[in-house]
Amino acid sequence: MNARMRMISALMLFAVGGCATLPSGPSVLVLPSEGKPFEQFQGEDAMCRDWAGGQVGISPQQASKESTINGAAIGTVLGAGIGAALGAAGGDPGAGAAFGAGTGLLFGTAAGADSAQTYGWQAQRRYDNAYLQCMYSYGNQIPSVAAKRRTVRAVPPPPPPPSYEDRY
Repeated sequence: MNARMRMISALMLFAVGGCATLPSGPSVLVLPSEGKPFEQFQGEDAMCRDWAGGQVGISPQQASKESTINGAAIGTVLGAGIGAALGAAGGDPGAGAAFGAGTGLLFGTAAGADSAQTYGWQAQRRYDNAYLQCMYSYGNQIPSVAAKRRTVRAVPPPPPPPSYEDRY
């Protein structure tokens, strides 16, 4: 039963952990400035990728993996403890602990994977911002969406009210 439980746990961990894949580079478009040789642009791109990775501190993949594993471990321990307590109340603490550990592993892994995905998106956004700043500092072009300018016609003010003398 112990080997079987480990096999099921490992399969669940790999199944849910595989859902949190994230890009390993920038997800933004940067263009070389006019007249810049492409080889120079490639060198700047490589330097900025390294610099942006250092600014984030941890890759999105590493953060995803750590969060998923931590969620699975914490969920298993908590589930086993709660299952043992409920199983003891029902007369079979061993079965309750096994059921609680399996349930805790499943829900802990799912929660860890969700947390990893959220952190991964945040890490990707920070990476992209650092990459854009670096590439912009080298004079490269950062395409953006032009906002449509809204024009408002000026309305003339209303005429002044008649004076007291004009009314009487």
